[in-house]
Amino acid sequence: MGEALVVGSKPMEAIVLAGGLGTRLRPLVSDRPKVLAAVGGRPFLYWVLANLARRGFTRICLAIGYLSEQVIEACVPFARSRSGTLEIIYAVEESPRGTGGAIAGALEALRPNSSVFVLNGDTYVDLDWNEMLRQHVGEEALLSIAVRTVPERSRYGSVTVNADRIVAFGEKGARGPGLINAGVYVLEPALFDFAPATSTTYSFEADLLAPNIAQIAPCAYETQAPFLDIGIPEDYALAPAFIAEHGPAE
Repeated sequence: MGEALVVGSKPMEAIVLAGGLGTRLRPLVSDRPKVLAAVGGRPFLYWVLANLARRGFTRICLAIGYLSEQVIEACVPFARSRSGTLEIIYAVEESPRGTGGAIAGALEALRPNSSVFVLNGDTYVDLDWNEMLRQHVGEEALLSIAVRTVPERSRYGSVTVNADRIVAFGEKGARGPGLINAGVYVLEPALFDFAPATSTTYSFEADLLAPNIAQIAPCAYETQAPFLDIGIPEDYALAPAFIAEHGPAE
């Protein structure tokens, strides 16, 4: 296991968003959530969790909704194999609440009083978690976002960074290389003071971050860590070779 991540005396926790419908991957994975898509004989989520475990996380909250019982069942043997070193809890949505609502619900389940990582269960990013955390704490940021240069940004949208702070989010569709949001956050619970007051169902980026970006001033953590998002068939096809090269040992 890697060096434990600690803020003050509190071990670091992570929220993994694993409740998406996976509509773009549905032709290949129709009977399960996309986070359970098979890669190397395991659900993709297994590799995400195993990587967090080896990097020193001790508690993970899975934010789930769609076919949540399948996710819980798939995690039972994983959690049992790491009993005593990694605790997995669940925040189950009765109906979709968007990424913002999902993170807020998971925060209630964790009841954190300091920084927490948030990442996507269909994306593998093996960055330097301790370094990102140290930068976040040192900058006294409400929110830090891992950003990464990719050769084709059209699928993701882009971010604009000025003096290590994200100042704008670009629309999806613009083609060519660019800097994107890699989908890994470190946030303080106080960030949700900026959440929409009229609904518990909202997008984390479009409804919370974008309208308040000047006040939040997210800190950009630039990384070129191995990165794969399996959300479309073309990238899912790359997953076995990617995990064989970059994934944790079983």
